[in-house]
Amino acid sequence: MTTPVRVRPLAAVHLRDALTAAADHRPAAALAALLHIDPESWTGIEQRAAALGTSVLDLLATATREGTQ
Repeated sequence: MTTPVRVRPLAAVHLRDALTAAADHRPAAALAALLHIDPESWTGIEQRAAALGTSVLDLLATATREGTQ
């Protein structure tokens, strides 16, 4: 098993912001947050999502569908 690529803390914040925006049905804000993620962290996020059996797109879709509780 290979070591996952590092996810910078700021990239994790941007991902959280994207998921929150998706849950609040603000697609432009979700996209803007995702665009702030650096390429290396993006790879790390994709690797971690895949390890959980999902993708970033699936995470966003779930956030949009379920909204904020």
